Order: sequence, then structure tokens, then C-alpha cells
Amino acid sequence: MLKLPYVLIATAMTAFFWGIYGIVLRNGTKWMNLKEDTFQGEIGVSLRAFVGVGLAYFLIAVLVPVALLNRKRETGYWSFSGTMMSLFAGAVGALGALGVTLALAFKAQPIIVMPIVFGGAPVVNTLLTSYLNKSFNQIKPLFLLGMLMVALGMVGVFLNRPVPNMGKAKESADKVQVAQTESEADQAAAPEVKTKEKQGTQNWLAIGMSIALAVVCWGAYGPFLHIGQSQMGGSRLRPFCCVGIAYFIIAVMMPIVFLESTAMHQSSGYTGWGMIGSILAGVCGAMGALGIILAFTFGGKPIFVMPLVFGFAPVINTVGSIIESGKFDNLNALFAGSLILGILGAVTVLLNAPKASHGKPAAAPTPPQEPTKAPESPSSSDPYPSGNTDNTPKS
Repeated sequence: MLKLPYVLIATAMTAFFWGIYGIVLRNGTKWMNLKEDTFQGEIGVSLRAFVGVGLAYFLIAVLVPVALLNRKRETGYWSFSGTMMSLFAGAVGALGALGVTLALAFKAQPIIVMPIVFGGAPVVNTLLTSYLNKSFNQIKPLFLLGMLMVALGMVGVFLNRPVPNMGKAKESADKVQVAQTESEADQAAAPEVKTKEKQGTQNWLAIGMSIALAVVCWGAYGPFLHIGQSQMGGSRLRPFCCVGIAYFIIAVMMPIVFLESTAMHQSSGYTGWGMIGSILAGVCGAMGALGIILAFTFGGKPIFVMPLVFGFAPVINTVGSIIESGKFDNLNALFAGSLILGILGAVTVLLNAPKASHGKPAAAPTPPQEPTKAPESPSSSDPYPSGNTDNTPKS
């Protein structure tokens, strides 16, 4: 049953926490120790911050649900298909978070990255939901117009971002990096220097690929998580636990193995403030994931919950970034108009999305019941057998 007020509250919860996720993660990354100002060092620092995100998911989305499940019974049940689908949804969510982490590592600002991610993800979400429901024939022209508005809004946000002289700042940073590279040329191998220069020139390509990874993965997160929850009988804690396990594998184990098996472990290190900031970012991500599960539990569907989340999260991100920087005078009309256009596009996608039903959660398997006995034939003394409603005896 759809409980709209609770769905909207849970959706707002996700929009808030995911809106501030990029800001908190950037600060956690900035506070992490960078021993050597190199490309590998920056990636190493970002991966260490990503480990903090994974640890937070493990604490909130694994230990807490397991403790609650052991203390009391919850609606739903464990199933193989539901567990696999929820793990897959968690893996998709973790890869999306990795895309955001890498985009920030390549010097992209959260005020650029997050609106683009939150603008493109609802389109992916709606298309995937329509594919899973076989409802492409229900797509309306206004739905296509909404997707176009979202795309134009993303481009406008990117081109009119309120970050003055960013190109000059990047150019100066590139010049400093080139100068440092030249001064250390006699100590470093020539192939390594060329690789660093090539990586510097490909920064924007890497940012674009990282953002695309986040858009696709976070757009697919909601539909797959909804399927997993449905296949667990509508359980809240079980799919949330699977999401936390997937995050622990992808965001903790894999980065640690990668860092320790490469030379990156020498160019960066963990710090207390860096881990605190990164874990707080993970808390924001985990609370956002919990909000989505709650929205689904109260009857919400991915085809309108996710566009609402991705429509309002960039507003929160933009407001938070401006408050953090204190640069209110750097806003311009084109940026605000582009942001509003993207939001209106997301709402248009929401209102005109295919309305195919997702179905009710699968019911728990019940044991077979004993066959009921056939009713005894009426006695000869009963002149009115069952089914005879008039007062005339049957012949």
C-alpha cells in the first residue's frame, strides 16, 4: 500500500544525504595525507578516502542490520535470488561511488560532478525500469522532452558553474606540475615523466569517464535494489545488509589490496581527520541508501522515487557548496537557469514516466496444507439440501 507522506519523507532523507555526500567526501580526501604531490599520490589519497566510505557502509549497513535481525524478527525472509540481486545492487552503488571518488581525484569540483550525476541518473533509472517492465510502448513525447531538458540542464550546469577563473587556475597548476617534472627529470625515468604528462593532458577525459560510470551505476541502483527487496518479501534490513557487504568488498578490500600491491602506498597515507571525513561521507551514502529502502517499503517505486531523489539532491549539493565556500556573489543567472531546467526535466520525466506496475513483493513460501474433506452428502431427512434457496423441495 502506498503511504505517500512516508515515501516523500524517506525520499527527502535520501536527497539530503546524497546531496551533501560529494562535499563531505571532498573534505575527507583533502584532509588525507599526501606524501608526494603526483598523479599517483592523488589517486592513492582518493582510494584511501574510498576505504573510509566502505568502512562506514560496513558499520551502518552490515553490523547494525545483523544485530537487529538477531534481536527480533522482521518482515520478509532470505532468498538466494533476492540476496544475489541485492548484492548486485550494492556493487552497482559502490561502483557509482567510485566514479564520484575518481572524478574528485581528477580535480573536478563537487558543484560540477554532482549535478551532472544527479541529472543523468534518473534518465538511466527510468529507461532501465521501463526495460525491466517491458513498458517502452508507454513512453510519451513529454517524457522524451523531460530527458532532453535534463541533458541540457547538465550541460548548462557544467558550462556556467560558479567557479571563477577555473581554467586559469588549472592552467597555472599544470604549469607548476610541468616545472616540477622538469626539475626532477634527471632523477626520474623518461618513460615515467611522459606518462605523467600524458595523464595530465587526459584529465578531463578521465573526469568524463568517471562521471559516466557514476551516472550509469547510480541510475541502475534503484531498480535492482527494488527487485532484490521484492524477492526477499519486502524486507528492509536484509537487502540493506547485502548492500553493505558489497560496499565492504568493493570499497574496502579491493582498494587496500590494490594500494598495497602497487607503488601508490608510498605516495599517500591515512590520517585521523581524513578518515573521519571519509567515514562521514560513507555515513551520508549509507543513510541515503536506507532512505531508498524505506521509500520502497512504504510503497514507492523506482520509476518515481529515484527521479525525485536525483532532482532535488543537486539543489542541496549546490546550496551546500555555496555555503561552504561563502561565494554567493559567484552565482550567475545561466547556472541557476540550467539547474532549474535540469530539475524541471527530472520532474517531467517523473510525471510522464511509464506507469507499469512493479507487482507486490513475493510471498514467503508456505508449507502445503492438508486436503480438506469433501462435505458429507445431505441426509435423507433434510428436505432442503445446500444451495436450494426456495421453499420447494427438489424433485
